[in-house]
Amino acid sequence: MQNPAPIALFVYNRPEHTRRTLSFLKQNDLARESRLFIYSDAPKSAKDEAAVNDVRTIIRETEGFKSVKIITRSQNMGLANSIIDGVTQLINDYGNVIVFEDDLISSPHTLTYFNDALTRYHDQEQVMHICAYMYPLNTDHLPQTFFYRAAGSWGWATWDRAWQHFEPNIDVLISQFDKRKIADFSIGHKMNFWKQVKEFKNGKNNSWAIRWYASIFLKGGLTLNPSSSLINNIGHDGTGVHSGINEIYNVIINPKPITSFPEEIRENPEAYAAIKNFLAHRKGSLWQRLKRYIHQHLNS
Repeated sequence: MQNPAPIALFVYNRPEHTRRTLSFLKQNDLARESRLFIYSDAPKSAKDEAAVNDVRTIIRETEGFKSVKIITRSQNMGLANSIIDGVTQLINDYGNVIVFEDDLISSPHTLTYFNDALTRYHDQEQVMHICAYMYPLNTDHLPQTFFYRAAGSWGWATWDRAWQHFEPNIDVLISQFDKRKIADFSIGHKMNFWKQVKEFKNGKNNSWAIRWYASIFLKGGLTLNPSSSLINNIGHDGTGVHSGINEIYNVIINPKPITSFPEEIRENPEAYAAIKNFLAHRKGSLWQRLKRYIHQHLNS
């Protein structure tokens, strides 16, 4: 297992987001000790060529890491295929990986958190995924970190022993669910995870993340999470391929290092309840939803 773990950064056509992501990433305490692999997807159409070239200019100037390797795709793979391919490659080469996309700003302690957790839970088969983002929760009664069932995709890490269980075939995944599992998978039907599964099946999304979470869930796996987020997603401004304008999930990044990890390998019931409560009320009142709808469509 590589320590510090290699970092995979997936970029496409957002130069300013990429610039900010890299700026925050290289301010991390372990940046100069970490190998960075930047995967640059090729333009899907002619209208993306200029932006993709701008991104490639930025990433060619990247410094501040132990090493920087740029993988430029000659044909458009799409985010899902690019991530699956890149993560698999680095997992095979190094045994673990930390994954960023081009719209994630991080705490200076994010890489330390990932690497400490990768080392601490290296041999714990049930721990399959490490998240760095967390919803804006009331953390008064929560520990610094906890185990939970769902796998977030906004800054994450994993090991080869866990990634080997990734099942890309949606039919294989769906066949293992019943009504009870669907409810548990969907956090008591408070989050649209099962809807994402069905939309992938029907060709309405191309999510690698929902298949990875389903793979973890069906293996009885757990994910490690910080109670105060170490990542904020700046991509909900209408510029992303898969995201619109949305402020529901904005957070203030935790400025402090993570010093405490759970000893017992089980889902934290207080954290689960806090997340479920957030998900149940995240869209706000009818008036708040209406205002957000109007804002999104005025800016679309």
